[in-house]
Amino acid sequence: MTVDDTGSGTGDTASDGEPGRTTGSVADTAAARIDRAEAHARVEEQDRVDAQDGRTDRAETPDRTETPDGAPSAPETSDQVDRAKAAEAAETLGGTSTEGRAETAGRAETSGRAEAAGRSERADRAEAQAAASEEDPLALRLEQLILGAERRYTPFQAARSAGVSVELATRFWRAMGFADIGQAKALTEADVLALRRLSGLVEAGLLSEAMAVQVARSTGQTTARLAEWQIDSFLEGLTEPPEPGMTRTEVTYPLVELLLPELEEFLVYVWRRQLAAATGRVVQAADDEEMVDRRLAVGFADLVGFTRLTRRMEEEELGELVEAFETTAADLVAAHGGRLIKTLGDEVLYAADDAGVAAEIALRLIETMAGDETMPELRVGIAFGTVTTRMGDVFGTTVNLASRLTSIAPKDAVLVDGAFAEELTRTGDAPASETAAADEAAAAEKEGEEPPSYRFALQPMWQRAVRGLGVVEPWQLRRRSN
Repeated sequence: MTVDDTGSGTGDTASDGEPGRTTGSVADTAAARIDRAEAHARVEEQDRVDAQDGRTDRAETPDRTETPDGAPSAPETSDQVDRAKAAEAAETLGGTSTEGRAETAGRAETSGRAEAAGRSERADRAEAQAAASEEDPLALRLEQLILGAERRYTPFQAARSAGVSVELATRFWRAMGFADIGQAKALTEADVLALRRLSGLVEAGLLSEAMAVQVARSTGQTTARLAEWQIDSFLEGLTEPPEPGMTRTEVTYPLVELLLPELEEFLVYVWRRQLAAATGRVVQAADDEEMVDRRLAVGFADLVGFTRLTRRMEEEELGELVEAFETTAADLVAAHGGRLIKTLGDEVLYAADDAGVAAEIALRLIETMAGDETMPELRVGIAFGTVTTRMGDVFGTTVNLASRLTSIAPKDAVLVDGAFAEELTRTGDAPASETAAADEAAAAEKEGEEPPSYRFALQPMWQRAVRGLGVVEPWQLRRRSN
C-alpha cells in the first residue's frame, strides 16, 4: 500500500490472489498501538498520582507564561492541557505515520476529556458517600430494610430512568410530603417505579397531571400520619429491651423486620375495604353532581374547657386523655354508620348520609362521655346540607355552620340547624313539634291503633348571631322517650 501526503493509501494484491502486505508491517503497527496504549497509561497514572498528592497539571504549570516577545500569555484552560497531553503522547510515539500521530492525538484528547468527566463523577460519588457517612448506620439499615432497596439514584437520574421530566418528578416528590434533597444519591428502584406508574396513568389518560399530584398528596398525608403513629406506639410499648444492654433504638430493627410484612398486608386490606365502601356510596348517588357536591349531615364534637386542662395536666396525662377521646369517638362513629373525617385533638369531625345516624352518634357521644369521670363535658353541633368532598375532607357552608353551632352549644348538649331538624321530621325520626306528636297519639288511641314512635325530640332555641353566617335559629336535639 502506498501512502500519499494525506496519510491515506491503497493496498496492492499479490499475483497469487492473496492480499498483499502493506509497506508498514502488521507487527510494526501492533507495536505502535502498544506504545500508544502504554503512553496513555503513563498519562493516566501520572494524573492519578497528581490527584492523590493534591497536585494537578494546571497547578504545576504557571498561570501565565511569556511569549517569545516577552508578553504574558493567558493561562491554559483544561482543554488546552488535554491537547498538550495529546501532543506529548504523540511525540512519545515518534516514528509512526502521520495518520497514527493524528489518531494518537485524537485518542489522547478524548481520553483526557473522558478522564476529566470520570474525575468529576468520582468526586460526586465521594461527596455522596461522605454525606451518607454522616448519617446513623442503623438509620440507613432500617431505611434499606423498609424500602427493600439501596440508594442508587439522584433525583435527576431517577426522573431520567422513569422517563419523566425533573419538574414533574419534583412535584410528585413534594406532593408526597418529602423535602427537597438536591442531587444527593438517595432514591431507589422503588422511587423510579412509583414515578413510572404515576406518569403512566397520566399518559394513558386515566388521570390528569393535576389529579395525579392530588393522588400523591392525599396518599402522602394519610400514610405520613399513619407511619408516625405506628412508630410512636410501637416504640412506646418497649419500656424494657428484650435483652440486657440493648437500647430501644437497637431493638427497632428486628421489630420492624417482623412487623413490616404483616402491617403491609393489613394496610392493603383496610385500604381495599375503605375503597369498596366509598365506591358503593358514590354508585348510589342520585346523579353525577351528587358524587362531588353531596347532601350530608356534618357533626363536630368538642371537649369543653380543653384549653384550661392543658395548663394543669401533665403532657403524658393530656396525651392519654386525647387518645381516649379520639378512640371512643372513632369507635362510636364507625359502629353507627358514620365516617370519621378527622380528629383535631379536642375535637372530632364526622359525617353521615342519614340525619338519623348523625343524631344517634351525637347523643351516644354525649352519653358515653358523661359516664366517664375522667372526661370533661362534651358539646356537639350538627348541620345538614350540600357539602363538597375533596381528598377525604369536607368543605362548605354546612361544615362552617356545624362548627359555629358547636361553639354556642351548652355543655352535654347537641345543637342542630333548621335544615337538619326538617330532615329528621321528613324521615319520621322526630315529630314536627311535641304538640303535633300529642295530637297524633290521641288520634291513634281513638282509632285503637299504635301511636307513632319517634327516636328524637327537637326543641327550638332563641335565634343567635354566629360569626360569618349571620343569624341562625338552632334546635336542641334530645332523645325522646315514648
